[in-house]
Amino acid sequence: MKDLNVERTQKLLSRIMEFELAGVVRYTHYSLMVAGPNRIPIVQFMQAQASESLLHAQQAGEILTGLGGHPTLQIAPIDETYRHAVKDILEESAAHEARALKLYKELLDEVDDCSVYLEEFARTQIAAEEMHSLELRKMLRDIAVGVAGLLHHHHDDKADADDKARQQTRAREKAARDEALKHASAKKGDKKKADKKMADKKADKKADKKADKKMADKKADKKADKKADKKADKKMADKKADKKKTDKKTDKKADKKADKKAG
Repeated sequence: MKDLNVERTQKLLSRIMEFELAGVVRYTHYSLMVAGPNRIPIVQFMQAQASESLLHAQQAGEILTGLGGHPTLQIAPIDETYRHAVKDILEESAAHEARALKLYKELLDEVDDCSVYLEEFARTQIAAEEMHSLELRKMLRDIAVGVAGLLHHHHDDKADADDKARQQTRAREKAARDEALKHASAKKGDKKKADKKMADKKADKKADKKADKKMADKKADKKADKKADKKADKKMADKKADKKKTDKKTDKKADKKADKKAG
């Protein structure tokens, strides 16, 4: 199997989640605007579609977060045509389902031969969207709306253009975030470099201070040694002087004794 491109898969799941959440709003709106003798079954169908869209959004979000992505707080753009006849509502619903089908097929192409689970998820969703499209075709058959026209509805083209514009906006925002992150990283690197330079300077200063102290201690030791030598020399000189004095005294006594003996 091939390696899954997680980033592209996350983007597709995020788009699907936005689109399904838009479906919740769209089908809820339709269920409130349906009028006429067939209102009740159509309202029930639209409410069921809204509930299913929410379930699909939750499923896509669970997979997205499982892949390490961040679930969106946005929904896909929704056009308000202000046309609420049953025919118009069903046509717009069919166009919406065709667009959803296209998104799930894109997901299947992306995860094909990369993840069995994601393949099965995409295939299951494609089957569900195709079933919805078939139901809408049957509902539209009674009011003489052609199937071919539904598959190329102008709302689908506009949705594609809006989706592309949103992707471009996101790409620009991501580029801006990356640039800001790069700038912050560079600034952090400069600060780290400056801090290191300051630390080195302090270390050098400390080393110089230590060297000065060592030199001062050496001088003090030398001075102490010199003083000790001087003291020892003085002691030796005093000792010599005392000896000389004693010798002189002894000589004097000997001379005196010799004189006495001679007399």
